[in-house]
Amino acid sequence: MTRQVVAVLASGVGLLSLGVLALARRSAQDPVSTGASRVPPPVLTIDPGAAVRAARRMNRAAGMIAASVLADSAIEHYRGSFHNKAMAAPLLTAALSLAVSAHGNADKRPVAHRVRDGVYLAAAATGTIGTCFHIYNIAKKPGGFSWQNLFYSAPIGAPAALILSGAAGFLAERVRDTTPGAAPMIAGVSAGRAVAAATGIGLLGTVGEAGLLHFRGAYHDPFMFLPVTIPPLTAAMIGAAAFGRGRQRRSMTRFWLRLTAVLGFAGAGFHVFGVGRNMGGWRNWSQNLLNGPPIPAPPSFTGLALVGLAALGLMEDHPDD
Repeated sequence: MTRQVVAVLASGVGLLSLGVLALARRSAQDPVSTGASRVPPPVLTIDPGAAVRAARRMNRAAGMIAASVLADSAIEHYRGSFHNKAMAAPLLTAALSLAVSAHGNADKRPVAHRVRDGVYLAAAATGTIGTCFHIYNIAKKPGGFSWQNLFYSAPIGAPAALILSGAAGFLAERVRDTTPGAAPMIAGVSAGRAVAAATGIGLLGTVGEAGLLHFRGAYHDPFMFLPVTIPPLTAAMIGAAAFGRGRQRRSMTRFWLRLTAVLGFAGAGFHVFGVGRNMGGWRNWSQNLLNGPPIPAPPSFTGLALVGLAALGLMEDHPDD
């Protein structure tokens, strides 16, 4: 019995000693117990340069789309002999959009630029007016919105690409105009989500134009199905990212965006081959370049994919949930 009592007492003393040591250690670590002010736990800070890097990526994307529009509209409107003086407007605004995009890419300041803002808005407005003109030109022809007129009249999607360039650049300036260390917001919404949603809409619109013209070509080449299969899936994935959880590593979405970017350059290569297949080949380039598949059009996919990649970067750098 005595041994049991001694064992219990020894156990109690041991536990009490451990308790005293634990309290002493806690007192040494806890500033409140010593009368000092509590030190707040370390908070993960936002990279102050992340927003500017994303904005510069979007400036490059806007420039890519502007270059595509500039070359495409120059060829198409030259074929139309610039019979309407307004046909020079998209060339001017696309060239200006390309110039300010290069300026934005070189600008490392975290503040929006008024001139760039004005040019991007002018590009979007020109694209909107051009789209209305093209719709009007189709509607006034005999048969109205028939397949024949949709196939061979002024393409509706061509001026709409200028809207995308202006929108991408304008959103880039909103992302750039963020207090260093703060999360960029656009109209009260996470900038990453807003840009991702805009990318998905832009991709679907570009797919519609490519689908119409490839349908005119009767999809005689199996590769003609790629612009109407890969970008829609990419649009769905970037759309899911826009409305899904923010704290996710979307590796598959990033992969499909990169694949869409490559598709834009590959499409230009296929169109070069298509022009060469026309009668006379590239020796008759002055005629075949006007009548063959539009070489500058596919890189619009590349520009939109770059915007989507910038959106994913924003969502990863500034998660909102």
